Amino acid sequence: MRKKDDVLLKSAFEESFADLLRFFFHDADNLFEMDRGFEFMDKELVELFPELHKKGGNRVADMLVKIHSKDGSQKWMLIHIEIQSQPDPGFSKRMFQYFYRIYDRYEVPISALAIFTGIKRPQENSAFSYHCLGTKVQYEYNVHHILDYSEERLLAMNNLFALVVLAAQKALFFGKIPEQELAEQRLGIARALIESNRYDNEKIKHFLFFLKRFIYIENHEINNNFDRQTSLLTENQKAMGIMETIYMLTREEGVEEGEEKKSIEVVKNLLQSTDFDLKRIAAIAGVSKKFVLKVKAGNSPKL
Repeated sequence: MRKKDDVLLKSAFEESFADLLRFFFHDADNLFEMDRGFEFMDKELVELFPELHKKGGNRVADMLVKIHSKDGSQKWMLIHIEIQSQPDPGFSKRMFQYFYRIYDRYEVPISALAIFTGIKRPQENSAFSYHCLGTKVQYEYNVHHILDYSEERLLAMNNLFALVVLAAQKALFFGKIPEQELAEQRLGIARALIESNRYDNEKIKHFLFFLKRFIYIENHEINNNFDRQTSLLTENQKAMGIMETIYMLTREEGVEEGEEKKSIEVVKNLLQSTDFDLKRIAAIAGVSKKFVLKVKAGNSPKL
């Protein structure tokens, strides 16, 4: 997995963190104070593992999250998550090192999850063992692989994080199946999200941004169709948020196209796939109403 994919995936994990807890802990709503939110402790991870940065490593795919427990014996606890794309023979030892440094700093309950996102499954078990002359340590942690879950099961969960897992599965097929087939699968994930009617504009907007960037397809015609189809799936109050997202995504498709060409494409998409008036289209695309009129007439306007 590319470093930028790590960043996208971690962002999606954070965005859907409440559903992530529900995904891995079936009694999550009775275990955690969901309404109190979560604190993502990236800075603290850097402080705990400075040598990794000195050696040119990064903690971009690690997460340390402070959550509030409903257990009256503890005010809060930590969830440590490691997103791992490739098997690593030293992984269990590293998980143990993470645990004892985190515990030494905070001395609160810690639950650790290793989430593997590559095609290859790890060969080792989910534990680190040490023994020397009667001294023994046995550290066990939770291990999950994204391919442990079928598409049918993920879609049936009605859970935002389940769709993140499904997107991670589909991304593994990049370069292995035709782009059109991958695009249809990407659109299917977007459809499941929108038709669930569980999420507000902001959640939908962020997820579509993740989905289009994570399951990346270079073909502009396919991407434009994705934009049109997702806009058609939305209605009334959701449409504005979706179209803002489409605009944001289209604007990032490559500097080589030029600002003018990208603006024309945005306007064309809005004209073809919405019933917005010219003033609204101009506002979303960041152009003048005159610009929109020229695109509608088939001319080539200048910014």
